[in-house]
Amino acid sequence: MNETSPLFVISVAAELAGMHPQTLRQYDRLGLVSPTRTAGKSRRYSMRDVVQLREIAQLSAEGVSLEGIRRVLGLEDEVQSLRARVRELEAALADEMLNRPGRRVFAAGSAGEVVTLKAGTRVRRENALVVWRPLEHE
Repeated sequence: MNETSPLFVISVAAELAGMHPQTLRQYDRLGLVSPTRTAGKSRRYSMRDVVQLREIAQLSAEGVSLEGIRRVLGLEDEVQSLRARVRELEAALADEMLNRPGRRVFAAGSAGEVVTLKAGTRVRRENALVVWRPLEHE
């Protein structure tokens, strides 16, 4: 079992969320919370659903419309999905960096551009010597 396991019938989920069961049915119709359905079409709510119902109640109490709540929940889901994807990409990049021979290193060039170098090499810098001699006043 985990936070997404469908455990609670509608009356228990409503009590845990501090709402009326009819409110949960309305939120299901609106797509704000989508509980799992049994073979007999009964709703089963997970702990994650209950937490989401509490968040909906809080946003509603703060004056956010149901459409606004839908957008907030959608954006939160998107952020969660993007964070998971970033973690996947970071892990893949770390694996690639460790397993690839001749890894590359990046540095900043003199004009601010990105310069790619092989590991163990340095950026060539232009060195110029300027001699300054003050004018002598007679």
